Amino acid sequence: MEELVKIGKNISLLRKKQGMTQEDLCGLAEIDRSYLSEIENGKMNVTIKSLVAIARALNCELVDLIK
Repeated sequence: MEELVKIGKNISLLRKKQGMTQEDLCGLAEIDRSYLSEIENGKMNVTIKSLVAIARALNCELVDLIK
């Protein structure tokens, strides 16, 4: 699904802009690294709970991840 790819790219771009590795973000968001990898590659449906945790860890608004 195209939307999942967009969300994954947004997360990856924001993470890299902040100089974070996937492991850094996973530690802050308390999610599994393989799950984050699947999300960033647009291969996994992401839960609202995980999106909120990722947004908080990236210090951004939820809308920044889904626009």
